[in-house]
Amino acid sequence: MRSSKSRSRGNKNRNMRPTGGNIINRVFDSSGPDGKVRGTPQQIIDKYNQLHRDAQLAGDRVSTENFAQHAEHYQRMLNEAMREVEKAREEQEAFNRERQAERDRERAERLRHQEDSANGDDAEAAEAPAAPAEAEAETDNNLVETPENQPRPRRPRSRRPRGGKDEANGDAAEGGEPEAASAE
Repeated sequence: MRSSKSRSRGNKNRNMRPTGGNIINRVFDSSGPDGKVRGTPQQIIDKYNQLHRDAQLAGDRVSTENFAQHAEHYQRMLNEAMREVEKAREEQEAFNRERQAERDRERAERLRHQEDSANGDDAEAAEAPAAPAEAEAETDNNLVETPENQPRPRRPRSRRPRGGKDEANGDAAEGGEPEAASAE
């Protein structure tokens, strides 16, 4: 034989209001004075308000008050659910704003780091000779080079000296032909 203690375990939560789910769109069965009214809280409120008006027109003050109280009960439930939904929405918006601000900070830090490294690369390129192409091939990791990340190419030096006495005399700076002509 079962004890009464084991039988009551399943009955604990029967009279409690539902805690989870969306109350706004949930379908309720309301046991009113004229039978059951089924629907979402807003539909039940509308039905009880209609019954309230009908009872008022019929002159039944007791039923009028009863329907008004039923409508008020569901209106309070709906208002509470709406406040909870609004609070959750505001919390989500605050969380999203905080996440966006964090992303903006990270993006600004990355840009600052890229600018610093680009400025550092320019300074290093001025001090050190350019790396051979073989070293660049070894470090290739299938990334696309962008113009911002590439060092500026150096202009090649000319082998001719700029200006001077040889040009004024008409002698070529590189060639030995005039000298050969004078040696003949």
